Amino acid sequence: MKSTVVSLVLFIRLLMGRWRVLLLTLLASLLLSGCVDYELGVNFEGQHRGAIVQHIKLGEQLTRFSDSEAEQWLKSIERRAQQLRGSTRKISEQEIIVTIPFSNGKELASKFDQFFNPVVKKNDRISADKEQNLPSFQSHLNLVQNNFFFWQRNRLNYDLDLRSLAVISAKGNVIVSPGSLLDLQFSLETPWGARSIVKADHAISPKVYYDGHQLVWTPQPGQLNHMEAVFWLPSPLGVGTFLIVLFILGGFYLKYKIFPWTPTQPTQPSTSPEVG
Repeated sequence: MKSTVVSLVLFIRLLMGRWRVLLLTLLASLLLSGCVDYELGVNFEGQHRGAIVQHIKLGEQLTRFSDSEAEQWLKSIERRAQQLRGSTRKISEQEIIVTIPFSNGKELASKFDQFFNPVVKKNDRISADKEQNLPSFQSHLNLVQNNFFFWQRNRLNYDLDLRSLAVISAKGNVIVSPGSLLDLQFSLETPWGARSIVKADHAISPKVYYDGHQLVWTPQPGQLNHMEAVFWLPSPLGVGTFLIVLFILGGFYLKYKIFPWTPTQPTQPSTSPEVG
């Protein structure tokens, strides 16, 4: 989430620089509804198929304040998605759905990191001008996978640091509090269901939907947030190997009427009658 949230902070700061008086006038209404509704989900359809899905909706007050800046921010998200072979669906001028596919756990972690923590180019005008004033964010997703022939055990960890989410004035005063910038939800969907783990420091509990097939966490603004879950997926390789073995054994039995491990009686040599 680092790059996305930082972009949002820069967006608000840019508005402050251009319309300080208007910002103070509209600040109260912004705080009531939040700036951005952000639903981030990791959806698994199987061991080798899934997608990172993001549903982003800008607050009406924010888009009224500066429609052009809001449009530029959404376009930057679209560009990042396209770089990772993802797609975007525009619901309205303030709302989009971003889908980034992945084929395995390693690709999931890689694309997640590339999207939310992209390398900032030196010639990026806004980032270069504001880099020294950026708050420090940490966002890290890790997926550990272990194969058990027919099944694959997955353990997902997501750490999100929202302690620095605030817009600071030149005098050091907090202009916008963390909770007013971002209404965030993180979800995990799996075909066989998942089980949350709430043992680590700063761990938060999710809401459970569809008999455990969907877990939804609500990270707390201004705090460290740890989200963790364990889930199982069927292994096509293991199941395929088992079916091949059954096919070979079936063919062997049809041909020899026995299985390879069945002990056989040694054949006795035939004796010809003696001729007197």
